[in-house]
Amino acid sequence: MQCTAFATADEYHLGNLCHDLTSYGYVEITSLPRDAANVLVIGTENAAKEYDPGMIFFFREGSVVFWNVEEKTMKKIMQVLERHEIQPYEVALVHWENEEINYRRGEGQSKLHRGEILLNSDLDIDEVILQKFAFSNALCLSVKLAIWESSLDNFVESIQSIPEILKSRKKVKLSHADVMQKIGELFALRHCINLSSDLLITPDFYWDRENLEELYDKTCQFLSINRRVKVMNEKLQHCMELTDLMRNHLNEKHALRLEWMIVILITIEVMFELARVVF
Repeated sequence: MQCTAFATADEYHLGNLCHDLTSYGYVEITSLPRDAANVLVIGTENAAKEYDPGMIFFFREGSVVFWNVEEKTMKKIMQVLERHEIQPYEVALVHWENEEINYRRGEGQSKLHRGEILLNSDLDIDEVILQKFAFSNALCLSVKLAIWESSLDNFVESIQSIPEILKSRKKVKLSHADVMQKIGELFALRHCINLSSDLLITPDFYWDRENLEELYDKTCQFLSINRRVKVMNEKLQHCMELTDLMRNHLNEKHALRLEWMIVILITIEVMFELARVVF
């Protein structure tokens, strides 16, 4: 069986999405604890394989994880989801930066081993949902991070010629407004990674649920989330240094222009005074 995760937007309207999906015959699953906030769990009879019921986790932060859902149903749900997205991403990027991982039900403790998830077949449905939530939580972080990695790669590509231009003493064809826009893009990306997501810390939900925390942490390790965040922050720091250099360069040019304007105005004033004295 397969578990597939996508990051499709900055955020979802979960309340409206739930109402829309239930009107199509899908069933909301409400067995998660109250502190598992910002997530909507939906069940479907259209499972890809009969060994496990189809289940979908929608995270408010703009990610969705499908468990054993047939492809036709997955496409229908993605179409419904489009109506409830805030700042949606490009469709091609969404499908390129997805995560797929196989899973099975069987004997033994639930775990992630050699790229496959094992769910204990002896667990009751509520415990299975909790464990799927923990795995899904890590998967949604990974796909969200992949979208931000792509955004940073595009940003790096847009400024990669600037060091060579400065080195060759050519004119940088960027206005002060352009530079400030790029600095704003960097700060927004940095905010998403370090402040508004759970990439740097384990969510509070797992503090008193050690078994679920272990599943979440192991999945994050498998997906190399900590290493990827570290690399991204190093890239962001380098980009910040470069944009600061560009801003300082433009500020110096502006200050020099102002100095010349002042010199010219003083010269004109002196010439007028001389003309008045002479004539």
